[in-house]
Amino acid sequence: MKNGYFRLVTDAAGFGLEIKAPSDGGECVRIKEVTDYLTLCNVLCDLSSLKNAIAEEKDTVLHLESGACPAENMRYNLYMADDNMSVTARFFAASSTGKKMAAEEFLHDLTFRQIRFGVQEERIREAFEKEEYCTDIVIAEGKAPEQGKDACIEYFFNTDPKARPTMKEDGSVDFFNLNTINHCQVGDVLAKLTPAVPGEDGMTVLGTRIKPREVKNINFKFGKNIDISEDRLVLTSKVNGHVSLVEGQVFVSDVLAVENVDNSTGNIEYEGSVEVHGNIQSNFSVKAQGNIVVNGLVEGAYLEAGGDIIIAKGMAGMSKGELKAGGNIVAKFFENAKAAADGYITTESILHSHVSAGHEITVGGRRGFITGGHVVAAKQIKVKTLGSSMGASTVVEVGADPGIKQELVQLQKDIAEVAKQIKSIEPIVASYALKRKQGVQFGQEQLQYLATLIKAREKKQQELAELNARLEPLQEILEEQHQAQVVVTGEVFPGTKIVIGDVSMVVQSSMTYCKFVKQRGDVKMVGI
Repeated sequence: MKNGYFRLVTDAAGFGLEIKAPSDGGECVRIKEVTDYLTLCNVLCDLSSLKNAIAEEKDTVLHLESGACPAENMRYNLYMADDNMSVTARFFAASSTGKKMAAEEFLHDLTFRQIRFGVQEERIREAFEKEEYCTDIVIAEGKAPEQGKDACIEYFFNTDPKARPTMKEDGSVDFFNLNTINHCQVGDVLAKLTPAVPGEDGMTVLGTRIKPREVKNINFKFGKNIDISEDRLVLTSKVNGHVSLVEGQVFVSDVLAVENVDNSTGNIEYEGSVEVHGNIQSNFSVKAQGNIVVNGLVEGAYLEAGGDIIIAKGMAGMSKGELKAGGNIVAKFFENAKAAADGYITTESILHSHVSAGHEITVGGRRGFITGGHVVAAKQIKVKTLGSSMGASTVVEVGADPGIKQELVQLQKDIAEVAKQIKSIEPIVASYALKRKQGVQFGQEQLQYLATLIKAREKKQQELAELNARLEPLQEILEEQHQAQVVVTGEVFPGTKIVIGDVSMVVQSSMTYCKFVKQRGDVKMVGI
């Protein structure tokens, strides 16, 4: 494939324009390119005749003027990409009385124009040898920076704090197969770290270095009972116990096992996990940084866990029992108790209790009721029977605090303002950089001003990154609020109060198999 091209030549009556037709699918001569060239040569041409000659797509000579053919040497145009990463040339043939340019002369011109990196010398010599005129030829290419890879950690245990327990066919919890604790043995590999790989600089055709983005380096964070390899890339367990990830830190806890929590043990406070084979009597407390598992009944006691709380036979709170979990709570029932979990809560009944969950609450099984008290979840409450035919005051609430939306709006305004400030600095810094490339010398005061601008830009960029980091969790919370719902798979009784975000309703008549959502600023009942 070869493009068509043109040149001035001597003809029988003076001189004219020779037009060479393209071959093998090449591009025809561009009319504007011809007219621009003739204007530079101070030569007149009939535009209509030129168009007709090009349209014929065959070799022809269009007579222009009498007299000697102008001696026009070979020319070229250069086009540099906006990002200075490539340069394209188009060559124009010398007239029959002009001189052809040598490849060496063109290469010298490139050096004079500061085009010094990625010059395609072999391609340039080929274009001169084959006389490739009126053709886009990439004569220099920069090198894009090679981006590195951030360090990353692969965990060999379940790090999902929302993992669900195994459910039986009737919807109740299988307390023998909870699947909520990550057990580990001595020597088990817990995590592997892949170090960061730094990137490589790029280069523009003008020889300006382009830095790749900074890669993120991370190190393991871990607690006791863990070995780290000599190269600090592998974590293994030193004990039999359970492993968990809390705020990016790996913990391995061995388990403190007791028969009952009563006068024989007193209150328990333990760094690992606690397993109680029997019951926890009233007025005692159990505090554990890991999980608390009770295979029996909890009476009016206080339990606080950094992880999950699991109670096989439920909690009879006696109006003084309280549970606090940094993870999830799974219990057979809650009666006259308080319970709060950062994750989810799963149970078969809630009676006259104050229960709250950072994610959702599921009340299922054969009974599956919420009667009396105040039950709160961020995303969803799912229950079989809600309220009471006896009129017990029952309030269920879902959705995030409406103040979250106001905080989000303000944060978005702050991000826009900081981005605007960064944008106002960029042109000034870029102008200084361009002038420096052009050889302009700056005084001490100017250099100090430039340094101040660059420092201010870096500070604003850091501020912008911090604002964006705060924005994402708020958006997730707000999204959960929009999707918040109360699902009733059986019956909801009159007098029950449903609160979603900043709006509420009191159920006026019995309803079955329905859910409550927020629509157009009100709580609405819709079918499941």
